[in-house]
Amino acid sequence: MDERLEELARRRDEALNAGPERAVQRQHDKGKMLARERIEYLFDEGTFHELDMLARHRAHDVGLDERPYTDGIITGWGNIDGRKVFVASQDFTVFGGALGEVFAEKTHKVMDLAESVGAPIIGLNDGAGARIQEGVVSLAGYGGIFRRNVLASGVIPQISVIMGPCAGGAVYSPAMTDFIFMVRDSSHMFITGPDVVKTVTGEDVTLEELGGAGSHSTKSGVATFVAADEKAVLDDVRYLLSFLPSNNLDAPPIIEAADEPGRSCPALRDLMPQSPNVPYDMKQVIGEVVDDGEFFEYHASWAGSIVCGFARLNGRSVGVVGNQPMVMAGVLDIESSEKAARFVRFCDAFNIPLLTFVDVPGFLPGVDQEHGGIIRHGAKLLYAYCEATVPRVQVITRKAYGGAYVVMDSKSVGCDVSFAWPTAELAVMGPQGAVEILNRRELQQAADPEARKAALVDEYSRKYANPYIAAERGIVDAVIDPAETRQKVIAAFDMIGAKREELPRRKHGNVPL
Repeated sequence: MDERLEELARRRDEALNAGPERAVQRQHDKGKMLARERIEYLFDEGTFHELDMLARHRAHDVGLDERPYTDGIITGWGNIDGRKVFVASQDFTVFGGALGEVFAEKTHKVMDLAESVGAPIIGLNDGAGARIQEGVVSLAGYGGIFRRNVLASGVIPQISVIMGPCAGGAVYSPAMTDFIFMVRDSSHMFITGPDVVKTVTGEDVTLEELGGAGSHSTKSGVATFVAADEKAVLDDVRYLLSFLPSNNLDAPPIIEAADEPGRSCPALRDLMPQSPNVPYDMKQVIGEVVDDGEFFEYHASWAGSIVCGFARLNGRSVGVVGNQPMVMAGVLDIESSEKAARFVRFCDAFNIPLLTFVDVPGFLPGVDQEHGGIIRHGAKLLYAYCEATVPRVQVITRKAYGGAYVVMDSKSVGCDVSFAWPTAELAVMGPQGAVEILNRRELQQAADPEARKAALVDEYSRKYANPYIAAERGIVDAVIDPAETRQKVIAAFDMIGAKREELPRRKHGNVPL
């Protein structure tokens, strides 16, 4: 027995030190952690259990030193803040983290386990793509991963953390997960690299410009969260998980709230500018209302005319969506519609209530928007809200014009409780535009067109662009003092917390992709 235990210890030691020293040193020289170091930092101390540590590829025409243990990926489970989580951490020091047959089998196994027990799975990506030497077997391995991504979608949270290169077919697994984290200056994602781009299109582009965290967080919308270094990004992963349930059958975690649920928000009374054309920061509104002002923003640097993110109200997780008047007056465009739609659908899939702040003047006009499919993309957000069965509360702070108001979780598309501030303007369009259409002839014949227009705009605002007509019709449930917003919203969510709603039986809907 002693000899066999010694052999086990030797093999384990080899597995723990699978990568050659020079590869380990290169990783550290780049300021990057090793695959095991990332796991140790991410998980609660001493809770990680590794799977398939002694697995290695099956080529028999090479020496044992060319068949390192782990085969380039470390898989297993452990605890994060006391909750079970699975992980697959690619090891760049072994075959450059490239995917082969055994690597894929290990990934398939851990994904199947995560789904079967109902726990989140995190992929720490730092690899060179498919292992060329293993040919089509590598491609089949990717196919198995992609299929499992889809089967687990909406069942368990799937999180991808890009810690190094992620290229070619390897990018599609992260693309199908719920969140993508990237590290500034060291993470790169692309289908084809700079050399191929130059050969095919003649464009000169750097690795960072093509697929860096900056590009994907501001231009493509691929990266959901970005951090300055690896430890910071792993801290953000832990923080995100604190808002999420383990699976689609669980409720989100509840923490003991230090912030008083009955707290008044008097600062909101002075936040709204006197002129409806002057912007204000919707993030300030959100910060005043949610617990301790803590708001974890989703896609913070992309599609800025809408704000999405996670927060807590009386200790309970909520997903927050709000138009941002500081960016293009808060209009809905192609990118903001997609951003909010995906966020709403995630929250609905995982039982996270939705709080929507509305200040929307409409959809962004323009040939580029129309030709780019604003009708189709705007319908994604409309579809997401119409489909959502979680508790939903709407707060209209100022402009709520036209179809864009309807899309922003209005009562008519299924919002449970709708509040409006006295500054709310619910109308088919803004007073200026409405008067120019309704009173065109009168204005043409007026002795002083500007003075007459100002009077008509004022009259239209009093008659139509206010919350009281909507309140008379029950289209908003209450007009509230802005200082009461936190109290009213928490009370509304408490009331509808046990809401039960079922959609018609069907295989699935046909989202306007």
